[in-house]
Amino acid sequence: MPEFQIASPFQPSGDQPAAIESLVRGIREGKKDQVLLGVTGSGKTFTMANVIQQMQRPALILSHNKTLAAQLYGEFREFFPNNAVAYFVSYYDYYQPEAYIPQRDIYIEKDSSINEEIDRLRLLATSALVSRRDVIVVASVSCIYGLGSPKDYLEMMVPLTVGGTIDRDDLLRRLCDIQYSRNDIAPARSNFRVRGDVIEVWPAYEEFAYRIELWGDEVEKLSIINPLTGEEAQRLNDIYIYPAKHYVLPEDRITSATDEIENELNVQLEKFQQEGKLIERQRLNARTRHDLELLREMGFCPGIENYSRALSGRKPGEPPFTLLDFFPDDFLLFVDESHVSIPQIRAMFNGDQARKTTLVEHGFRLPMALDNRPLKFEEWNARRKQTIFVSATPADWEIEQTAGEVVEQVIRPTGLLDPTISIHPARGQVPHLIEQIKARTDKGQRTLVTTLTKRLSEDLTNYLTEEGIKCAWLHSELDAFERVEILRNLREGKYDAVVGVNLLREGIDVPEVSLVAILDADKEGFLRSATSLIQTIGRSARNVNAEVVLYADRVTDSMQEALDETKRRRILQMKYNEEHGITPETIKKAIRRGIEEEIEAKRMAQKVIGVESESQYVTQEYLNELEAEMLAAAESLEFERAAKLRDRIVQLKKQMGKPVPAEDDSASPKKGRGRGRKGSQRKPNPHR
Repeated sequence: MPEFQIASPFQPSGDQPAAIESLVRGIREGKKDQVLLGVTGSGKTFTMANVIQQMQRPALILSHNKTLAAQLYGEFREFFPNNAVAYFVSYYDYYQPEAYIPQRDIYIEKDSSINEEIDRLRLLATSALVSRRDVIVVASVSCIYGLGSPKDYLEMMVPLTVGGTIDRDDLLRRLCDIQYSRNDIAPARSNFRVRGDVIEVWPAYEEFAYRIELWGDEVEKLSIINPLTGEEAQRLNDIYIYPAKHYVLPEDRITSATDEIENELNVQLEKFQQEGKLIERQRLNARTRHDLELLREMGFCPGIENYSRALSGRKPGEPPFTLLDFFPDDFLLFVDESHVSIPQIRAMFNGDQARKTTLVEHGFRLPMALDNRPLKFEEWNARRKQTIFVSATPADWEIEQTAGEVVEQVIRPTGLLDPTISIHPARGQVPHLIEQIKARTDKGQRTLVTTLTKRLSEDLTNYLTEEGIKCAWLHSELDAFERVEILRNLREGKYDAVVGVNLLREGIDVPEVSLVAILDADKEGFLRSATSLIQTIGRSARNVNAEVVLYADRVTDSMQEALDETKRRRILQMKYNEEHGITPETIKKAIRRGIEEEIEAKRMAQKVIGVESESQYVTQEYLNELEAEMLAAAESLEFERAAKLRDRIVQLKKQMGKPVPAEDDSASPKKGRGRGRKGSQRKPNPHR
């Protein structure tokens, strides 16, 4: 079994050696919790990598957003090229949860668009965890949501060895049991193809396929092949084919689960009958019996996660299985940017329960749907093992867990100082900002701008573009790949500046950025708290010419705290530089693609076989925006433009596999949708 081995030409320096030694010692002494206070640019990721290498244990890196998770994934893959580094985040490009609004009697059906690449990476993470120990998983809070049982997942795995025996028909049945589909014409993930005694299986979690050659009941040959060309790449002695979905069950479990579902259905129907809720009773009866029929015949149904308690054999109220259950007992947990990640974990449960309680009360779901949920904070806290909380601004809760003991990593090995900070009046802030951006652009440097709202970030981006600045906005309405691509384009110089709200804080690593501009810095609140300001200020701490401009008419308490902390860190770094004769230089960092490599591979494959791939990356929000523009054109009597937009929408819907009415009159105002903020997604375009 491979061991963790860092591939890096650099050795720990600055505060890193002391921090690594202290953290490793704490783990070996059995400390459950430790805090690493590491400033921006001090190499916290490198410190985590060294701790993992010394401890030789599987690790979970928990991040609070997809952008940072993608960046960490790329960095850890570079540190550990010979080990399994996996990526586990929510696989939805678009997600509208099932909901019911009693006040208006409106039922909202679940609607989602799953990103197949992220789904593959999630399956790759779980398959790696059950097959090896040298695994690092970079995950978002998606890791506290329910998955299938790891025991069932492992038991349903299909092992094959050269020289072993297996009945051909039995093998095909087992592949169907783990949610693979037979397709003898077009290769695709989660499918298998049969040609006599030769079976080709494309695992749901791999870029390659397996070819299984039988001689009677004997496995004669196993190999890895290119699924598109069929060319053999490597011979193998054994293979393990893991399920195509996380919810897989043996047949006997499905039988007992459907019995439990039917019993709960009968109890709930009787309850509705006694309460006089006849509509709710009829609704629940029809929906649930349809699902039961699918489960008995197919072993799967839409919304199967709502029956996960019965399917996994859990008791009412018992926590669901999550990604944490796939890890061995001695795994290490690193909570990156813990001051944000911990509150996010706390918030997940209550909102989910409120929505599902309404569905249960009105007959849309059985009560067991309430047990398809994220972990409560207390459950997560009890399940985690030895943990290191990593942040430049750790919160009180993390410090309390360590009785106030904090491992500091303030000195940057590069000698870079924290940025200088200037305060400029809020009046006239935009003209001043334009001058500052252009001055930095002339020097080949970049700028980050933070605003208080999404709308302001979009409007400011459009205004800056009109002023000749190559600019893009960045906020939560972009998916993970789009966010990473924008930041990479910023580094490559395709953009001079990026304007964002809250995403331009923790973990954004862009050495080319020498200026950070914070608009309305004196508006006290979450986005302008001391923690937020310190984190945002740190985004420029990887450039020797770093400067931060705070646009404000007064100095708030939060601003003063951020100014004092930045000054303290500058003094410590200047003293270290003087003692060691260090002259600060801007970090030189290769522009890595990280998670983008995964999506690029699929795009290239689609080009090779001539598949139109544009629609795969079109989101529902983008369609809503096109529909809103179409309606506006129709109301302005610009019928020709409205018709063109209508045709474009119909084309995209067809390519995405969405149903399109035979006679699409969506240019009519009465059929319009997407007028609210949720429909305002626009692709960033520097030429708008």
